[in-house]
Amino acid sequence: MTRLITSIEDARALEGEEVGLSDWIVIDQNRIDEFAEATADYQWIHVDTERARRELPDGRTIAHGYLTLSLIPALTGKFIEVRNLARAINFGLNKVRFYTPVPSGARVRARATVLQARMRAGALLLTSEVRIEVENERKPACVAETLGMYFFDA
Repeated sequence: MTRLITSIEDARALEGEEVGLSDWIVIDQNRIDEFAEATADYQWIHVDTERARRELPDGRTIAHGYLTLSLIPALTGKFIEVRNLARAINFGLNKVRFYTPVPSGARVRARATVLQARMRAGALLLTSEVRIEVENERKPACVAETLGMYFFDA
């Protein structure tokens, strides 16, 4: 269910609320390899499937932490709809932690909670906690405190 925001009051009413849980997506080796190509990060734990088979605990490569983090916009994009929106920008992150690796072939999903809604520079500044969960794992792969700025139409 998409949460609708039409004003700062609507946003403040969401503070402390879980606003979404995404569908599961598969993190396959092709996605990992494409991320390695895009970022020039070819560390063997990500791209060398033969070595991973021999040396990593479960025998699979693992996704880059930053790949996991980069999935947040796509996984959470339908959690909130801001009406009368002129533009939205990624304002950054306050804190990011990687707790559990994401093995190739694993499924992940996002869960988000609004922490704070404030006006800043004429825009809604929304601070949220996003957890990237790995199927069948107790700990999340990633927990990030995200900042988004939403500028309303005049």
